[in-house]
Amino acid sequence: MVGYFEAGYIKARYLRDVLLFVCLVLPLASHADQFSDAVTTLNADSFTEKEQAIYALVALGDERSTPVLKAMLEGKLHYARESGELLYEREENRETVYETVFGGEPFVVESRRDASKIRTNNNLRRQLRTAIAGLELGSEAVEVRLKAARNLVNNSSEDLTQTIRDAMAIEDDKKVQEYLSTALALVDINSSDHELRLSSIERLGNSLESEALAALMPLVRADDDGNFAEENQDIRDAAALAIKKIEGKLAFYGTVENVFFGLSLGSVLLLAAVGLAITFGVMGVINMAHGEMIMLGAYTTYVVQLLMPNLIEASLIVAIPAAFLVAGAMGVLIERLVIRHLYGRPLETLLATFGISLILQQAVRSIFTPLNRQVITPDWMSGSFEINGALSLTFNRFYIIWFSLLVVIALVWLTRQTFFGLQMRAVTQNRAMANSMGIRSGWVDAMTFGLGSGIAGIAGVALSQLTNVGPNLGQAYIIDSFMVVVFGGVGNLFGTVFAAMSLGVVNKFLEPFAGAVLGKIIVLVFIILFIQWRPRGMFALKGRAAED
Repeated sequence: MVGYFEAGYIKARYLRDVLLFVCLVLPLASHADQFSDAVTTLNADSFTEKEQAIYALVALGDERSTPVLKAMLEGKLHYARESGELLYEREENRETVYETVFGGEPFVVESRRDASKIRTNNNLRRQLRTAIAGLELGSEAVEVRLKAARNLVNNSSEDLTQTIRDAMAIEDDKKVQEYLSTALALVDINSSDHELRLSSIERLGNSLESEALAALMPLVRADDDGNFAEENQDIRDAAALAIKKIEGKLAFYGTVENVFFGLSLGSVLLLAAVGLAITFGVMGVINMAHGEMIMLGAYTTYVVQLLMPNLIEASLIVAIPAAFLVAGAMGVLIERLVIRHLYGRPLETLLATFGISLILQQAVRSIFTPLNRQVITPDWMSGSFEINGALSLTFNRFYIIWFSLLVVIALVWLTRQTFFGLQMRAVTQNRAMANSMGIRSGWVDAMTFGLGSGIAGIAGVALSQLTNVGPNLGQAYIIDSFMVVVFGGVGNLFGTVFAAMSLGVVNKFLEPFAGAVLGKIIVLVFIILFIQWRPRGMFALKGRAAED
């Protein structure tokens, strides 16, 4: 009896395996055969058979169908003359290489004559565009559908009308729906149906894509004789209203973008100037080598990436404290060796620090050569956040804004909540009294100078993500840093923040009208006139530097 049940169990298990093979494995194999057959048929002599193969690939819903059809549309689908095997063509190191459609090792082609392109015609290309749009719009991934819908805005055609309508009927993502609506309106605007044209113009008026404005402008344009290309007055009026609506939105989002870029520029100025504000406010030293502290921070970022080639994503996090320590140590060294012997002699201090800046620039040229160095931006700082067709905020500038605010918060905590901050404020307000209370003002000067230089080094880390790193990097920001410090109020942290942000925004709004150079001249003239009215800056701080 036991042997009977064991035999029955073995038979049952065998039968189950057979059923699984029939129900699961065979359909997959059949699906693979269908895909292979359809792809192979793309090389048929008859264009009708090729169309049937395209329909078959769409019906299969295989994820491999889209790249095959795209390659065929772009003229990059070939076949080997001898074996008939289908190949992808791509560029690698400025050379044309081929790889098989079904994967595997790269296909070796001794001569380009050994591989021929799959022939297409206009009708077949229309079928391909429709098939690709249908496959991508039917994808489960929102990113794929969004990209496909955006491509339809760029390449809308009447052949894709039904495909777009079908996709809109089942699409649940709002952004994809907006792109599809714009793409459909770009087709309907050329319709012979008057009401449909009016409806499409109204929909285009709600879009911020450049294609929408480009489609509307010809409707209101007149020739030299005053004749309009569009004869219908209702269409012209609707188009003019839609254009006005779009231009109003573009002006608003353009202002928002200028404010954002102005704040990002202000954040860089803040990081560059806040250290200068600290040293100038406490010590009364005009440090012309402050720009070189920024440069040292940028080069530290470059060196850190050289030492961490496989950890680029984390290199920037490591570079921040490293740049602070390198620039801060250099600041302490400069203060101990040179500046502490020149207190009370501002002109000599200015000349000495200017000489130090030249020495540091030449040292960097000798070590790294005069050529600019490019710092790699980590993936998490790359790209941009696209709000709509008119407004896109880059991640690197967004992070720099937040980082500068964190630095300011850390400085406020340092000056208000730590013993060193208390000593620094005491020396700033009354050095003689601070000395009489046992505070080592010389030590405070050295640490303060190191703190200001370290923050400048952090500014260099931020700048390395916006521009190339070179020996003259800091010179471009030293004048702006002094303007920020003087305008905001010497030694006043809040004044420095306000001045940096306001000057950054003003510069960005002046550049489109006056240009970059003239815009800075206008700002400089304004600050000169402002200081004639308020010599201590917008937010004056009482202290030795301010009183002198």
